[in-house]
Amino acid sequence: MRDLKGLILSGGKGTRLRPITHTSAKQLVPVANKPVLFYGIEAMAESGIAEIGIIVAPETGNEIREAVGDGARFGVSITYIDQAEPLGLAHAVLTAEPFLGDSPFVMYLGDNLLQGGISDLVEAFRTSSPDALILLTPVPDPQNYGVAELRDGAVQRLVEKPAKPATDLALVGVYMFTPPIHAATRAIKPSERGELEITDAIQYLVDQGKRVEPHIVRGWWKDTGRLDDMLEANRLVLDTITERIEGELIDSHTEGRVVIEAGARLERSTVRGPAIIGAGADLVDCYIGPYSAVGDRCRIQNAEIENSILLADSSVVGLERRMQGSLLGKNVMIGRDDGQPRAYRFMIGDNSEVWIP
Repeated sequence: MRDLKGLILSGGKGTRLRPITHTSAKQLVPVANKPVLFYGIEAMAESGIAEIGIIVAPETGNEIREAVGDGARFGVSITYIDQAEPLGLAHAVLTAEPFLGDSPFVMYLGDNLLQGGISDLVEAFRTSSPDALILLTPVPDPQNYGVAELRDGAVQRLVEKPAKPATDLALVGVYMFTPPIHAATRAIKPSERGELEITDAIQYLVDQGKRVEPHIVRGWWKDTGRLDDMLEANRLVLDTITERIEGELIDSHTEGRVVIEAGARLERSTVRGPAIIGAGADLVDCYIGPYSAVGDRCRIQNAEIENSILLADSSVVGLERRMQGSLLGKNVMIGRDDGQPRAYRFMIGDNSEVWIP
């Protein structure tokens, strides 16, 4: 099999993560202080893929270009591919055909995370040379995904978001294709929701007698399109970190696996891991609990935070009760006026300001 190319889908509107995504691409929302999109690029680089195309939307394309650059920092070459409207995954493949040419390729959804990367899967694809390889995983709510039906270990049928799923095997957001997929994307028609579905294109390959191999994923996989999924992905990634203290601790201490980036300053504060504190963050008289990711230059004072994600330049000051299960956008400010304390749960967009009575 000739050298593979990579295709990462970073279009879409991110409606399930609003208001965060009103002002930022959903693929750039960080997990453990690293944009979700970067994990996919790194996974491709680690698997030996040197040329990557990134599908971008008009609304967020410039932001993604600025964040990712030409790929040199990841050891790859990146080409940006404009998709005017998010008309389905198969439409993205169709849009990328000039870049892909006759190369086999790996398609990766830019807001997905897959435990352990894709190197082993890419090697299996190279070795067995099927027409397509799809990743599947059992899920409790298959009606929300593309679902595969297998027979004797082979793919027989794929259905996008079926009302009555025949199995619990959902398509994971990583696919491996050879050039016949291009004819498939041209042959199918839009679904009822007006999109060219990748499940229909793969079904076309099956119906044409092409060899479509399934691979059951046993590790974790996360689609980070919703708040709870973002927080769970953050927990899963933080569970893998190694302790590293490069910032300044004044009358402060850490417990467990904690990363304190250079330039961060902690005074009379406790950080209980796994957790990460970004560069230039300023923490005073506060407690940061497990599974928290505090972004660069955040300011936290007289507050307790746990199981939360704070994007860069946000401030949390003077909360008398713990903030948990929250996602704050960039440059958000949360403070507290005098009054009886209550429990807090926030999902707040960029450049916001909230004062709790």
